[in-house]
Amino acid sequence: MEEASSQLPADPISAVGVIASLNKAPDGYYAVAQTTDGFDADLWKDGLFKSKVKRYLCFARKTGADAVVVDLKLLDTKDALPEGFTPVEETLDTKETATRKRRLCMKISPCAAAVTAVYDIQIVAKSKYNLVNYTCIGEMNSMGIWCRMGDVPQHRASQETSSEAKRDAPDNTASWRSTTRPDHEPPSGGHYTMTALDDVPFAIAEKFHENPKEMQRVNLMGITIKSLAEIEEEGGDRLAAHPIRSCLFCLSLLSFLSRRECD
Repeated sequence: MEEASSQLPADPISAVGVIASLNKAPDGYYAVAQTTDGFDADLWKDGLFKSKVKRYLCFARKTGADAVVVDLKLLDTKDALPEGFTPVEETLDTKETATRKRRLCMKISPCAAAVTAVYDIQIVAKSKYNLVNYTCIGEMNSMGIWCRMGDVPQHRASQETSSEAKRDAPDNTASWRSTTRPDHEPPSGGHYTMTALDDVPFAIAEKFHENPKEMQRVNLMGITIKSLAEIEEEGGDRLAAHPIRSCLFCLSLLSFLSRRECD
């Protein structure tokens, strides 16, 4: 295993391109001139014949960029272009064909919507060594192209801000519930539907806290409702003298009370 850099760059990559000359890289672009093991990183050269055509990978990092590169793919020229990816078709300096046989494709996303992004690109000559914390996206001209991913700073900051806001938010649920009706527990395994009376405070009027000393007589449709004491006082003697009448009276009284409960 081989380690290119243990520290993640401060800013993610915002653009990727290919140039024909190392001396003509656009402002703000870094050209990958050599592999990690010291060889020429030309992506075009032929293994049998020395070619005058050269192609070098380059990329740019910009602090506060609106968009970042979130993914890279190396595809055959006949492969279909994945959704959201843009191929690098021309060199940035000469507008010539960027690569042959294979296409380098990148996916760009607004920085605010990106979770992870590409932070670094290295080229490794075909060997037994791999780069720590890097992922190989494929080979071109017998060399491996490796990229390193990392979290987007803005996304990390928004996550930290969100978690801090949740921790600092006051819990008003308990105090709000204390002034309303007690919470209703739904039946086990069933569903509870909130009604119009939920969360409405209820209290018993003070005048009902004590039992009245005397019950007023109520005349309902010609029937005078008496208290138990009045019934016992007026009819106690007669009922004792006539057991059958006593039984009939009790049955009538029970029937009357049951109808009142139903009503």
